[in-house]
Amino acid sequence: MKMGYARLSTNDQDTQLQLDALNAAGCERIYQEKQSGVKQDRLELQQCLKSLRAGDSLIVWKLDRLGRSLQHLIEVIADLENRQIGFQSLTENIDTTSPTGKLIFHIFGSLAEFERGLIQERVKAGLAAAKKKGTRFGRPQALNEPDKNMALAMFNGGATKIAIARHFNVTRQTIYTLLKAYDS
Repeated sequence: MKMGYARLSTNDQDTQLQLDALNAAGCERIYQEKQSGVKQDRLELQQCLKSLRAGDSLIVWKLDRLGRSLQHLIEVIADLENRQIGFQSLTENIDTTSPTGKLIFHIFGSLAEFERGLIQERVKAGLAAAKKKGTRFGRPQALNEPDKNMALAMFNGGATKIAIARHFNVTRQTIYTLLKAYDS
């Protein structure tokens, strides 16, 4: 039995291209989900892998649909081989039932992981450049400097932490953190 697996990273994308290719390849059943390829514990993928039996084939539209980590891809393919299940990637024309297909699988897997590493480096470089320009990341502060000073003055004047939090419409934890920072 030929089983297909289709995956998208975001809800903005459409699986139709993958589904058309998997149907054309003769897949009798297709599992599909919208999950990051980095996550290895994808529910539909796990169900797909469990349903495969000796003599079956797992077919994906593209190698990166199965996973982005070379180690994960190798583990999945090795498990399939141990269970006598074939693997095909349509776009890269990989078929692990032949020695050439196994070699191509390892080469493409390495290239996919290399590309992912390059993307991560570019993202880190972009974040570093933005930080140099003064861009602040993370959640915005609940209180600005004048409000912080007023909250401290209110506390020193005898106001309770709960009353201060209500006045500024923030959580008590925000006031506790503020007071702890100025206490140090």
